[in-house]
Amino acid sequence: MPEVIGLSTGFSPTDTPASQTVTQASSDPASSDAGTVSRSKRRKTSHLKEVPETLELRESLRARCEEVADRLDRSVPMTKDELEQVARRTLEEADLPESLVGWVMVMISTSFWRHALEGVPPERRLFLLPHCLKHAEGCPAEYDEFGMNCKECGACSIADFRGLAEEMGYRVLVAEGSPVVMKIIVGGYVDAVVGVACLNVLEKAIDKVLLAGIPCMAVPLLSSDCRNTKVDEAWVDQMIRTPYTPAKQETRSYVHLMRAAGDLFAPETLDEIAPRLRGKTPFGTGDLSTESVAAMDAIEATEHIAYDFLARGGKHSRPFITLAAYDAMTGGECTGSDAARAISKLPNAVRRAALSIETFHKASLVHDDIEDDDAYRYGQPSLHKVFGVPTAINVGDFLVGMGYRLLSDRAAMCGNNAQTPIDAMAQIDVMDCLAAAHMRLGEGQGAELLWRDGTDRRLTPLDALKIYSLKTSPAFEAALFSGVRLGCGDDSEGKAEQYREAIRTFSRNLGVAFQILNDLGDFAGDDDNKLSAGGDIFGGRPTLLWALALESLDENDQQQLLELAHADCPLSDGERLTAVRRLYEKAGVFETAFRLVDKHQQRAEQVADTLEPDALRRLLYFLVDTVLERPEIKTPNVVALGVAASAV
Repeated sequence: MPEVIGLSTGFSPTDTPASQTVTQASSDPASSDAGTVSRSKRRKTSHLKEVPETLELRESLRARCEEVADRLDRSVPMTKDELEQVARRTLEEADLPESLVGWVMVMISTSFWRHALEGVPPERRLFLLPHCLKHAEGCPAEYDEFGMNCKECGACSIADFRGLAEEMGYRVLVAEGSPVVMKIIVGGYVDAVVGVACLNVLEKAIDKVLLAGIPCMAVPLLSSDCRNTKVDEAWVDQMIRTPYTPAKQETRSYVHLMRAAGDLFAPETLDEIAPRLRGKTPFGTGDLSTESVAAMDAIEATEHIAYDFLARGGKHSRPFITLAAYDAMTGGECTGSDAARAISKLPNAVRRAALSIETFHKASLVHDDIEDDDAYRYGQPSLHKVFGVPTAINVGDFLVGMGYRLLSDRAAMCGNNAQTPIDAMAQIDVMDCLAAAHMRLGEGQGAELLWRDGTDRRLTPLDALKIYSLKTSPAFEAALFSGVRLGCGDDSEGKAEQYREAIRTFSRNLGVAFQILNDLGDFAGDDDNKLSAGGDIFGGRPTLLWALALESLDENDQQQLLELAHADCPLSDGERLTAVRRLYEKAGVFETAFRLVDKHQQRAEQVADTLEPDALRRLLYFLVDTVLERPEIKTPNVVALGVAASAV
């Protein structure tokens, strides 16, 4: 039997609810406590993306990667850090340069998941192809929201691969690094991914898929040039033809809980968990309008609009966190091989708590859209644009009340687990946590609005970080603590209080790091979502980047920066953004901001290293890796977004 390499710092095959304790990370490097393994120092791999030059070397390395992967512990998916450690070790043993790290990471990951992918029938697999393979000159293919509609013109290999995959039953998507991939998976359409892409795209597009525990295999392109590039076609053919061998799930996966979180907001599930009191008119049908609402009973209308808005889009990340935290505290069955059965037995209290947190979030979105006068939400006109500001405010207020009612109804909280009702103190603790989070969110939003609408545009970095902590962190804290507290049961030993402080510290650092990255992403723009850069600047919102610049620049440059924020600035949006960028670069704010992200991420990970059970620690690592995605700061395309909010 081959030696098993155990690297995972997350799920353990021996996870049990009995390990529900908070521990302090050992200061002894020789400590034998496997439950407090810390993550390795994060390394950047952006410059390590070379592809082995010859097919012979690629074949040899691929075979070696399969041998290495067969010795890894398959009970949990590897983190990116762990994968890099194994890749570096493999290259060192082969006396090859570290510039191949990225390529070897893809090969090891592909080998790690190949057995799991065999257990997924072809009709439940997604085949992801890049635009890069097309023959650019004269390609007749057109693009839509899901990528490129490939024509079988014979100019490149896309059509051949696509034809083979479709013949076998695959769903096929031709879209470079498309964010649609995760939506397709969470939506329940596919259970595994096979793909072709350059190493940069594989790192960005596939990371979250792998971290979630979704089987994924990939063949890297032979260059990162996205024009008429090539690939080892025999490898792609072999990957597509991966045989189907029915097998039980071996590696734990979060995808089941992601789907369960989304399912909470299906109209039929909403009506089951939180039955409407006023009406029975179907909602979530896409035909909500002033005319359809006018035909209803006046008292029923508010409830109907609120439920319809709840059923609209969203990532449902907060409900997922609550469900996953509860599962982590109670054995982790919802991520295992019998996940469907485990999820069906989730207590009604946990589902209502998860639904409540998203209800509060949706209420804040209704109010935010009014405060910022945003025209659209989830691809549809904002509620205040359809029904007017007073009605939209009222719907937001209704959602707030609904969020608390979901938690306060004692009989409904027991629900499908009436034989083992939820502990009353746990119910109170969850409500207390959500109330505190709601108040802090209001304080943070209020501070932002007062700064935006005030005459003094100066801001210190500490002020910005305080606003971030109040605006972003409470949602993470409420979602995590709710799941953990409900998972502690009657908590006669008082463990929940120990978790509360650890979760608060973790959430504060995660939330601040997330908001800094959000600011950096806004300045960089977002090609995937067709967003233009500079929204925070033109919208007059307080950011850490702005505060850091004011702190570092001399008096003349500070005055120039302040003038660029004035509503009557004579420059065009493009000129203003260029000028702000020049001042930001002069002040070194981008480098400082990224260092602060690293600092807060390290603090969040230090908290994670102190927590048990292992499944909870892995969930926290998963949140860090998926939430804190670094944007690439580059010179963006700019379109007019309007002027900053007028000063009063």
